[in-house]
Amino acid sequence: MFDRIEGVNLDAQHPLSSGQTADSRLIRAYQGTRPDVTPVWFMRQAGRSLPEYRELRVGTRMLDVCLDPELASEITLQPVRRHGVDAGIFFSDIVVPLKLVGVDVEIVAGKGPVLGTATRTAKDVAALTSLDPAILDDALAPISEAVARTVAELGGTPLIGFAGAPFTLAAYLVEGGPSKDHIHARTLMHADPEAWAALMDWTAEVTGRFLRAQVLAGASAAQLFDSWAGALSREDYAAYVAPASAQAISHVRDLTYIERTPDAAADPTEIRRNVPVVHFGVGTGELLKEMHGIGADVVGVDYRIPLDEANRRLGGVVPIQGNVDPALLAAPWPVLEAHLRDVLERGRLAPAHVLNLGHGVPPETDPDVLTRIVGFVHEHSAASA
Repeated sequence: MFDRIEGVNLDAQHPLSSGQTADSRLIRAYQGTRPDVTPVWFMRQAGRSLPEYRELRVGTRMLDVCLDPELASEITLQPVRRHGVDAGIFFSDIVVPLKLVGVDVEIVAGKGPVLGTATRTAKDVAALTSLDPAILDDALAPISEAVARTVAELGGTPLIGFAGAPFTLAAYLVEGGPSKDHIHARTLMHADPEAWAALMDWTAEVTGRFLRAQVLAGASAAQLFDSWAGALSREDYAAYVAPASAQAISHVRDLTYIERTPDAAADPTEIRRNVPVVHFGVGTGELLKEMHGIGADVVGVDYRIPLDEANRRLGGVVPIQGNVDPALLAAPWPVLEAHLRDVLERGRLAPAHVLNLGHGVPPETDPDVLTRIVGFVHEHSAASA
């Protein structure tokens, strides 16, 4: 439907190409090599749980902040400074590329993304898909600038770019906003497969370009986030969703860099590597193999399934990320510590493990707890190595 973007190698100044982040704990773990210390970062670490974030956000609208390079960069950096995490996650929102391509969408406080018009018929889909994703190549300039600003400050700490998976974007578009069961999206999927395929093709292009722009600007890894895929059966995911997710991932799968590694004879060896890609979904324990199969290097696991079981379902050959239960962040420290130990122990069965939450940081979380978790994970995993 749309012209494919030609593959390019990352330029020499990119943090992966220059070696700045290529040997970091996070990137090594994402590549399947277990580092001496388990890396840790938190989904939604940049945001509502931090008082400095809330102070910065006074009098601003979410999407305006996302499109302000200085503010987006500062918010991304705040948790890295405070917690000492092993990665920054770019502060943005999955609907940003929808906004930039011309969709009427706003983020309503306490509710989430709300669309001006729901896309529920073939005619609606045709009108939506008449918006050309190629305009994002210029419209995403504020995102690229924000990433570049952030990377310049992070130094050897890698930045993770992220984007919403095509199904999650399509679900918002069809429902007109958040939904508990995504009934209208699932109905369109089966009632008009042709319209659904066109919608998914379009969302894949939009979100894929968003992700690519972040990597080209300096992000060292990419995460595709499927908030609503857990509403699907395995069969529906494989038939109606996975191809579009693979299409979205293809926008970064072709981005490579040369890693120069000294061997025992001090003769540098060149290895060509791709930018690591993580795929995470909520409530997707039954879909793990399919989610890996779209072309991801790493699979994120939510809190509903133990990591050792997730590892078994993935065949024991896939690096995993997760899966501390966000609810336990407010529990007494001995309870949380026992949970952290259990997650780390189960994660040891996988080729590599990045500790994260099984979803995002709740806004009421005490930031000091997150800082304490980072210190504990680093110390405990180093002692157990």
